[in-house]
Amino acid sequence: MTTEQHNQAARKFGVANIMLILGLGILLFGEAWYGYHLQALSEQREQIKRDYSTLNSITFGLLSVDQWRDKIGDIVNSRVSGFNVTPEQKEALQAQVEQQLNGLINKELADINKPQKSLVGRIKKLAVNKFVDEDQVHALVPIFARTIVNKVTDPVNTERVRDIVASKVNELEAQTYDSTQTTANAVAAYMYRKYNVADAAQFGREISSRLASNVVASYNYLYRMLGCVLAALLLWLLMRKMVHLHATLFFMSLLFDLVLLAVGITSSVIEVDAQLRSFNLVLAGNNLSFNNQDLFFQSKSIVEIIQTLVSQTKPDTVVVGVLMLLFIIILPVVRIIAKGIHILGYKAWAENKAVLYLAFNSAKWDMADVMVVGTLMTYIGLNGILRSELSEIEFHNSYLNTTTGNYTSLQPGYFIFVGYVVFATILAAILNRIRPRATH
Repeated sequence: MTTEQHNQAARKFGVANIMLILGLGILLFGEAWYGYHLQALSEQREQIKRDYSTLNSITFGLLSVDQWRDKIGDIVNSRVSGFNVTPEQKEALQAQVEQQLNGLINKELADINKPQKSLVGRIKKLAVNKFVDEDQVHALVPIFARTIVNKVTDPVNTERVRDIVASKVNELEAQTYDSTQTTANAVAAYMYRKYNVADAAQFGREISSRLASNVVASYNYLYRMLGCVLAALLLWLLMRKMVHLHATLFFMSLLFDLVLLAVGITSSVIEVDAQLRSFNLVLAGNNLSFNNQDLFFQSKSIVEIIQTLVSQTKPDTVVVGVLMLLFIIILPVVRIIAKGIHILGYKAWAENKAVLYLAFNSAKWDMADVMVVGTLMTYIGLNGILRSELSEIEFHNSYLNTTTGNYTSLQPGYFIFVGYVVFATILAAILNRIRPRATH
């Protein structure tokens, strides 16, 4: 080959690589941009769900003494304020009063007619038997009973009874105090200001709207991000015979994989959410209800899982966290760097034993694929456990009805991490194919 031909080949090689780098650079920027927004949306979703869980915590609802006090107080006050004696009740009351008066007369007469030892008792017995006609006294009982009932059911006296009962109920409410009420009021006021709403109903609608928008946006960014990676992967099919571009293409592919790893470990991978959707208790003919009570909520990324484990006081838990950090985050990053050095580095670096081991023989230590399977099994297990446990607190009868909700789900971060594992596996196979022909 003449010098001129060699120079033309070099220029052609350089231009092709530059064009490839520019094209892949645009895709890489798109992947990183979508990944950045996906991770931000993951944090936003977690914050929204946490705010909802905090405000609707069962501690501030079903388990709050103040909530029960207010709801029972409302029921009692409504019953008291609506207290009126119907004609049927008036007749029943009349019969009860007559029964009590007749019983009282019979008892008194029986006591008088017993053998008397004292002179006063004998005189009283003689006077009663002489001047009192028992049948006439009993005949007057309905008149006395009607007078008593009319007096008791008089609107003025009824209103007085209402006031007395209401005052006693209010007094009892004032004596019943739960220390969570002040905190609950402060939390509610803060949340309403934060989401620019006026009450709990508006807060619930705003949260639902934001979560729905978040889900749509998150999966749009997920699909676009994976689309960029798929486009890069398709280039391998188009350029499978362009050996002189393989090194550049592979190095750029490693950067795509690194972005997948970064987003996959920092975005939420699993969300556990258990709620008591409704609790309806029939009390004194009135419905006492609690709705949307949050029993448990957690949303974790792989990094947060590791942080949680490492921050524990148990040595075995800390060891597990450190091992996850080493084999799920650090080792994959080191392997990507080693592959990059091997494909583009100087020969002395590329053929270094440590670099070769990390690039080709350390896959057995990489536990990213184990994390994928473990997260999936955790999701399946937690979903089943929660479904079983929540079914135990569901009741449907004439006086108590409860419904629960299990909203445990895999999050976009999990699918990004799966994408990283799949893409890394494909790149490992590609590296084994191009290694003999890769230029250093």
